[in-house]
Amino acid sequence: MRPWARLGFWLPLAAVFVWGLVVLLIGEDTLRETTFTLMMFVGMASSLNILLGYTGYVSFGHIVFFGLGGYFGFYLLSQQGLWLLPAAVGGGLLSGVLAGLLGLAVLRLRGAYFALATIGINEAARAFVSNFGPFGGATGLFVNFQAYQAYGGAGPALWTTFTYLWLVTLAVLLVSALVQGSRFGLGLMAIREDEDAAMVMGVAAPRAKTIAFMLSAFFPGIIGTLYFFKNGNVEPGDAFQLHMSIEALVMIMLGGQGTVAGPALGAVVYQGLRGYLLTSPLFKSLHLAMAGLFLLLIVLFVPAGAVGWLRHRFPRLRKVLT
Repeated sequence: MRPWARLGFWLPLAAVFVWGLVVLLIGEDTLRETTFTLMMFVGMASSLNILLGYTGYVSFGHIVFFGLGGYFGFYLLSQQGLWLLPAAVGGGLLSGVLAGLLGLAVLRLRGAYFALATIGINEAARAFVSNFGPFGGATGLFVNFQAYQAYGGAGPALWTTFTYLWLVTLAVLLVSALVQGSRFGLGLMAIREDEDAAMVMGVAAPRAKTIAFMLSAFFPGIIGTLYFFKNGNVEPGDAFQLHMSIEALVMIMLGGQGTVAGPALGAVVYQGLRGYLLTSPLFKSLHLAMAGLFLLLIVLFVPAGAVGWLRHRFPRLRKVLT
């Protein structure tokens, strides 16, 4: 059966489509900002899931592609005068190419060695950008307020940015669903279960892992450009926050790794919980510690995540939860 012939293929896409459409129709600024943050993390978690969920490779360096791609896209936009859309695509392409080059080296590693290498890449990228003149060094880059006039002013520019993010989130979910239901995706899942056995069975593991790594890196570069354009500036401290990679891992594990709906569900639930913790007098300084605790509890008691648990507990839901 073709993947798009299943109801579960369309369900996450329909949910995000209706979600974004309702926000656009209501036209309320506060709702737009809240939804922007949620959709950004849905996109980040779903893109990381293409690598982590389907191949089993745990990356702490996903934020590198958000930061470097966002920096490059913002540079094209603010220094070279490109429009937002081609600048964002440029940021995504840089992230994808960078992932391909890095993958040739780090994807030879497995398990904890790969995870540690990705942490090192994040720190190296932050140090590079902090000393790279065209990217503004340690102070970063700013966009001239006049640049927003090309989009009808600051307010319409924010709505344009939200619309692009909505479309990118839909694209991430679509690519994730297509990978999951394809022969290529089956090869990635075989690598996740036993990489040596997969290679014996004919899976070209190095090439498949590199392609998955590039796909997972492309979308954060676009999302990063949109996020920094909305903020009006970019600097190393905001672009390479290691905790965002950790939180994306928690979202995937919470919702269910290796599924399409799981990372989206995990992102929405975790961000809601994070919002509560940050406004709580008791937990506002401990939200990262709570994230670590959640990750530990999920791995110990619900390793398949919420979607995986529902699929196991209620087999009939397997048709709609993919």
